[in-house]
Amino acid sequence: MSARSCPDWPRLMELAPELQFKHYGLREAELPASALIALDPARLEHAQLCCDLDHHVFNPDHSDPALAAALLASHWLELGEWVTRLARGTAVSLDPVGSARAARGARPA
Repeated sequence: MSARSCPDWPRLMELAPELQFKHYGLREAELPASALIALDPARLEHAQLCCDLDHHVFNPDHSDPALAAALLASHWLELGEWVTRLARGTAVSLDPVGSARAARGARPA
């Protein structure tokens, strides 16, 4: 499956206009090894992810549930957390390199 715009893009643009969500297979997404290790190997071939790769934000509604859970343990942010932080005025940098990790206060990978 190649990357393509999420069919829910109008709703997603209302929630987070600064992000561009697309659907990816795991090989296309180049996710952190820590997230991939947490997955059952049988899922690796077919798991899908709806995300903004540049900002490390994913949409759990269109992502494999096990993959979404694994990403929560990494520097990635779930869409709802991104939106909540923006609404509260909590620092969420649009700098894609390490922005979620810095905002969450996690250790660098």
